Amino acid sequence: MCGIVGYTGVNDALPFLLGGLEKLEYRGYDSAGVYIHTDDGHDMLVKEKGRVKDLEKKVANCKMQGHSGIAHTRWATHGQPSIENAHPHISADGRYYLVHNGVIENYKQLKADYLSDVVFKSQTDTEVAVQLVGKFADAGMDTLSAFRKMINLLNDDSSYAFLLIDAKTPSLLYTAKCKSPLLVGVSRTANVVTSDAMAVLNLTKDFIELRDGEIAVISKESVELYDVAGQRSTRQPFHLDIDPAAVDKGTYPFFMLKEIDEQAIVARNLIEHYFVNGLPQIDEKILSAIKQADRLYIVAAGTSYHAALIGRRFFEKWAGIPTEAHIASEFAYDHPLISKKPFFVFISQSGETADSIQVLDFIKKEHYPSLTLANVMNSTLTREADFALPILAGPEIAVASTKAYMAQILTQVILAAALAGGHDQLQAELSRLAIDLQTVIDGQDKIKELADTYLVHADRAFYIGRAADADVTLEAALKLKEISYTLVEGFAAGELKHGTISLIEQNTPVIALISQSKTAGLTRSNLEETMARGAKAMTIVTKNLASSDDDIILPALNGEMEMFGPILEAVPIQLLAYYTSLGRKLDVDHPRNLAKSVTVQ
Repeated sequence: MCGIVGYTGVNDALPFLLGGLEKLEYRGYDSAGVYIHTDDGHDMLVKEKGRVKDLEKKVANCKMQGHSGIAHTRWATHGQPSIENAHPHISADGRYYLVHNGVIENYKQLKADYLSDVVFKSQTDTEVAVQLVGKFADAGMDTLSAFRKMINLLNDDSSYAFLLIDAKTPSLLYTAKCKSPLLVGVSRTANVVTSDAMAVLNLTKDFIELRDGEIAVISKESVELYDVAGQRSTRQPFHLDIDPAAVDKGTYPFFMLKEIDEQAIVARNLIEHYFVNGLPQIDEKILSAIKQADRLYIVAAGTSYHAALIGRRFFEKWAGIPTEAHIASEFAYDHPLISKKPFFVFISQSGETADSIQVLDFIKKEHYPSLTLANVMNSTLTREADFALPILAGPEIAVASTKAYMAQILTQVILAAALAGGHDQLQAELSRLAIDLQTVIDGQDKIKELADTYLVHADRAFYIGRAADADVTLEAALKLKEISYTLVEGFAAGELKHGTISLIEQNTPVIALISQSKTAGLTRSNLEETMARGAKAMTIVTKNLASSDDDIILPALNGEMEMFGPILEAVPIQLLAYYTSLGRKLDVDHPRNLAKSVTVQ
């Protein structure tokens, strides 16, 4: 959460920094700020509450030409969104400027122990960090030593990605990380720092991934790495093969719609990557490690957790392995009784989800084997787990996840099939599924009409389903609530009579998901019960279970293909959320109070 970008090079820094912030805005958009050391020797700091475009308006008339600088877009953790709480923060003597992602858990104690004589300008934990650096430097330390001493004072529960500039040596960037992502980008004309590679792809695709506890000192010509013990280390950059156009909206009004539309392509990309001669190909070391387990534990958060609920069914029904799905933030502090031979699977879009990293740290200490499924390789979860597999969704910019959810489910399906010994019809089935996904996507005009009729003016709504459809109701409710701000619940249809039906009033939208033949009739009966109490009912049904008066009819799924029902249902629930938000004239890609990558606990 929050976005960091820094530049030191031969060109003007400000356009690069502002362009980087625009691409990082999905990580936080409460406020933004930029610091430039100008060519004529002035320190220029500009901050603004609100979006990056508000900051751009503010700097438009400022003379801020310089060849080094840092910038930040904020998702508030300490202190409300305001100019005072926006980053960069500055030391009391005006020498140091700092931006920070993460949380300093012991900042109050540090403030009391070391900074009682300092007048603070913000409510943030970050200002404590920069004031400490300034105080230690004022006592005679060089900048690197002062920076390291500040970091060493942070307790083990803290997380950080720091980027610091010393106004006395403005061409140098000082950076460090722990439990929060940070990359150093290298090029012939400049070196840069960013919390997400997508922000700087117009300059470089070559990056050095900082490891927890490392410090880097960066000039326009070099990158010096120091390990936890303060010893110099070296590491070659890795190349990120991403087309910068992939992070552009193109002709779409919002990234979310673009990413919904890309889901059939994602399915085809996974087929191409994971199948050889019609069979799923997964590293035999991964398969062997999982087959030795007596139980799988899938750990994830948010949408990734909902994908885990779907994947769990494939691991049990196809691979025959008992499987549990757990919410990372709960498992980290209240884990169940673990079996004798467990295997852990982590699912994450970013690979940097803080709560999942906390669980991974725990299981590593217990020497349990692990696998990460992530969209970003070279991330913390992929590096620290024993094994990693890419979900190949491509860059996902909208805060509300769509194509990554699809890719997470499909990657689990492929893995489960490989564990089961192959499943020689799966490639053909997934190829057909990709066609079916495109068919649903192409029918979005009807879905827009339904959103306008049922949801745009509703203050509450309910999704119901049974079996695998019940799992999808959770993701459906999350999508609608997070971008349209509607109060939505999703739950197993049979639970209606155990309390929730008391909330049904005249014209309350109730949306039934029906793709499972064993429970289709029961779900319809439950929907009728809500209609008898005034509900405005909508149905999303596969063709083989549909009747003429159903609202959204998905392609038929017969026999074993029925297990793919939740995959097809993903598209209409995403589009209903999108068009509801659009109908309310909200910012679909940047819902309030949210950010894309949750890197704090």
